[in-house]
Amino acid sequence: MITVDAALAHLFSLVHPLDIEEVPLAQAAGRILARDVTATRDQPPFAASAMDGYAIREEEAAPGARFTVIGEAAAGHAYTGTLDAGAAVRIFTGAPLPKGASRVIIQEDVTRDGDQITLRDKLDTKDHIRPLGCDFRHGQAITAPRRLRPTDIALLASMNIAAVPVRRKPQVALMSTGDELVMPGETPGPDQIIASNTFGLKALLDALGAEARILPIARDTVASLTAGFALTRGADLIITIGGASVGDHDLVGRVAGDLGMERAFYKVAMRPGKPLMAGRMNGAAMVGLPGNPVSAMVCGHVFIAPMINAMLGLGAQAAPRLRAPLAIPLPPNGPREHYMRAALTPAGIHPEDKQDSSLLSILANAEALMVRPASDPARNAGDMVAYLPL
Repeated sequence: MITVDAALAHLFSLVHPLDIEEVPLAQAAGRILARDVTATRDQPPFAASAMDGYAIREEEAAPGARFTVIGEAAAGHAYTGTLDAGAAVRIFTGAPLPKGASRVIIQEDVTRDGDQITLRDKLDTKDHIRPLGCDFRHGQAITAPRRLRPTDIALLASMNIAAVPVRRKPQVALMSTGDELVMPGETPGPDQIIASNTFGLKALLDALGAEARILPIARDTVASLTAGFALTRGADLIITIGGASVGDHDLVGRVAGDLGMERAFYKVAMRPGKPLMAGRMNGAAMVGLPGNPVSAMVCGHVFIAPMINAMLGLGAQAAPRLRAPLAIPLPPNGPREHYMRAALTPAGIHPEDKQDSSLLSILANAEALMVRPASDPARNAGDMVAYLPL
């Protein structure tokens, strides 16, 4: 068996950042920006009023001062003249500041009678002007790589960027294996269960920016597995679930090898998830996950998610770990790194009592995977421990 860190290093060697493509801005949310993008304009492109009020010369702003209103400026409709002494322009939020103006008096500080205004006794001291380029300047960059959030999309639109360079979505083929499985919605036989792993993994990988497709269940025969692997053509990453152990019916590794898989490793010193296989097949990375539902999902978070991030150009890094105090004492850990389903409570992180790798309900209610190193000594309540947020 190899360590989790050694397994991750092998997995990262199987993948590389994918090609760059341009997508319309409206389709770029959640995608990974692949190259720096620079603004094509200043924002705002002119000094603009930040409030509704009256534009005047700063040196004339004094309580009781009187002005003649000579025009109006609104958003999209600038006042084209020049502001002389004793003159004011009615101005609205977002409108360009007239030439000669250097302050906006908010309308609450003004009394108006026809085309005459008088400034009140207590004036707001702010100039209420947004300077040209105060948000961003022409050439200012949004740096890559980054996952584009809705706020990034709004900023790119304001920069007048219509198409965005992003990493191509990793194409992932997901194949569950086993005679005991049927698809959700089907009626299982007395000795069958519902295939759940591919659906959970698809949700995880799609949320990361991949495009995962669920293949038909491959049965425990060489012919069925061979046909299943034929359906993975075009994938950047092939993931099989189940059949990767050493039992008489665990044929995935043998069939994959016959089809040209170059195995990188087999078995990892972790729980859940020891029977993990990886290599390359026909130009694609391949990972064989264990069949137990919790094992497959834990391996998805620990191994597959970092692989997807590496393919998206986000770097070859392990899933980020946070730290929290332990809520309860724990006995020593065994020789394998343990990813314990846990809740985050006011008292600290609290591992669930039941840690069986078949219990999806426990995983669904968990907020974190608490990580215990191999051969970790007994721990007291209050000790700081690492965890992966779920």
